Amino acid sequence: MATSTDTPEQRRQYDLLLAGLDLLDQGLAVFDSGPRLVAWNKAFLALLELPESLAEVGTPFEAFIRYNAERGEYGPGDIDALVAQRVAAARAFQPHYTERARPNGKILSIRGVPIPNLGFVSLWTDITEQRRYEALIQQQNASLEARVRARTAELEQANSQLAEANAQLAEANAQLAQAKAEVEQIAGALRRSETRLQLIVDSIPALIAYVDREDIYQFANRGYAEWFGCGKDEIVGRSIREIFGEDAYAQIHPHLERAHGGERVSYEYSRKSAGGHTVHARSVLVPEAGADGEVAGLFVMSTDITEQKANQAALIQAQKMEAVGQLTGGLAHDFNNLLTIIIGNLSAIQAEASARPEYLEPAMQAARRGAELIKRLLSFSRRQTLEPTAVEVGVLVHNMSHLLVRSLAETIKVRLRLPGEPLHALVDPHQLENAILNLALNARDAMPEGGELTIAVSSRKLDEGIAHLVEVAPGDYVQIDISDTGCGIDPALLPRVFEPFFTTKPFGGGSGLGLAMVYGFLRQSGGNIRILSTPGRGTNVRFVLPMAPPPAPAPSPSSAPGQPAKLPGPVLLVEDEPEVRKVIRLQLLGLGHAVLEAGNGIEALALLEAVPDIAVLISDTVMPGGIGGPELAGRARALRPELPILLITGYASGNAVSRAGVELPVLRKPFDPAALAEALAEAITAAGSTQGSAILSLEENGPS
Repeated sequence: MATSTDTPEQRRQYDLLLAGLDLLDQGLAVFDSGPRLVAWNKAFLALLELPESLAEVGTPFEAFIRYNAERGEYGPGDIDALVAQRVAAARAFQPHYTERARPNGKILSIRGVPIPNLGFVSLWTDITEQRRYEALIQQQNASLEARVRARTAELEQANSQLAEANAQLAEANAQLAQAKAEVEQIAGALRRSETRLQLIVDSIPALIAYVDREDIYQFANRGYAEWFGCGKDEIVGRSIREIFGEDAYAQIHPHLERAHGGERVSYEYSRKSAGGHTVHARSVLVPEAGADGEVAGLFVMSTDITEQKANQAALIQAQKMEAVGQLTGGLAHDFNNLLTIIIGNLSAIQAEASARPEYLEPAMQAARRGAELIKRLLSFSRRQTLEPTAVEVGVLVHNMSHLLVRSLAETIKVRLRLPGEPLHALVDPHQLENAILNLALNARDAMPEGGELTIAVSSRKLDEGIAHLVEVAPGDYVQIDISDTGCGIDPALLPRVFEPFFTTKPFGGGSGLGLAMVYGFLRQSGGNIRILSTPGRGTNVRFVLPMAPPPAPAPSPSSAPGQPAKLPGPVLLVEDEPEVRKVIRLQLLGLGHAVLEAGNGIEALALLEAVPDIAVLISDTVMPGGIGGPELAGRARALRPELPILLITGYASGNAVSRAGVELPVLRKPFDPAALAEALAEAITAAGSTQGSAILSLEENGPS
């Protein structure tokens, strides 16, 4: 449906489309996934004798069914049951075809075609005349056969009596003449019937043709001719090679050879349409045997499967993205454990008096960048917990302008088009900065000779129709456009730009993860992104994020938790990775705490039962042996209700987990001694505020 934000050209095109639909003899209606009415034509109301009051955008499908049921369209029975049965069938969104005789005597064919993830289209056709013609043909054929038999008998009798009565010859001849006249009359009826059958063949949604033994078309229905972009008369008399073209003919030639050998053949092929698009078809060749026993020609039955191929490609892409997300989540565990070891050892070296900061600082920065990369990868795979807040997007972009100018070449001019009033989006600000910077760097690479980069921020309201198309919820959004005047992107490559590890840059010029991470972050944030690009003229990247109200004034800062006092007993450290356990043990020793170690939950339970003065339990989340961190925490709390507990992990799935009704805060790997000290302080403080039990969780594979 047209909206107030549509351009005049879009409204004109929409009105033209509706006017074209109203010219159709067939009734057409489009329902969304509600299902509710979206579009229709006049024939839809006329064929079904529906009131104009029902023809409104948003009318539920159920309203039409109930109207029909109440006026007896579906016969006797409980109206609610009749309505429920048909509404349930419609919501199944399955292709269907049926025929129904209306109370007024008309026969309608009803065809439903689902629109993937959107709704369905219904097509009503008045086939009353068609069915009447079919009955008439059968009646005429039977009459013809009866008359021919009768006349044949009369002629035989007349011939046998010819010698006996010449007087009867004139009468027999008269009867024969009458019979011929009747035959001519029936033949005319058959010709008219053939015309009607031709009309039916042209109306069915299939591509039908016939070629002779020389592969010359002798017949083609309208659908077949239109699929090749020409009329029926233009196809008949021409060869398959001429109609298909050399490339497509090379694909089907082997199948034609087999069919001419007498074999029924099924195959698929593709070709370029007149508009330059690739279209796909599935065909069946059925040989026709001639009087000499040889194949006289081939019947061709084809189906357009272009949309089916597109759906298959979309499914494969979705499965590929899911597989990459699962792989990314699995790798995060191992990388975070490695980074924990690296950062822990670097922190220990930094504490030494002989440490060389010029070597250690770059190493520490690189390790922290690795941890940030893991967070970005998890964000792409939707496994990283974002921290969305109400962010004033215009201010964020303005504050980034100096960074962008320094990051881009001097030959690239940066323009900002920011709103006059604050626009807040619900988004993780750091991830949004990374996304904008990533897109700006891509634009820089597309303008090696210089150009102009424009970043515009505006508000956008998405109604239900547009929101459904772009796979977001209806409502208010903040729209960000990043445009460049660079070389653009080949249209054939645009569908792949969000694939992980796919890049248009030369070898060594990029990892192919940038746009994939931006896509994952935006989808996880409740938004979406699209790219428009023209080779030689530049690229526009537009994405939307949910709008949020301005944040409440920040409370006055409170004092940070202090370092824990010296513990009255040892810390029980439970970690199945020896190197990670070693690093954490050294950090705890550096903080002045005694440490007991266990490699799994079973060993830890034994120590908890045997050593009564354990002051704090620190445990990994996922461990071998059947007892993970959360279960160990539950058993420890049953043994020692006042024991502070700290769970560690390599995954970042949240800031807290809930266990037995207690909210458990989260701290994530990798961490340094300062973070560990703060976590211990919070755990000990929480232990006193939750009836002697606090659990700080650094999840490895998420809460179990």
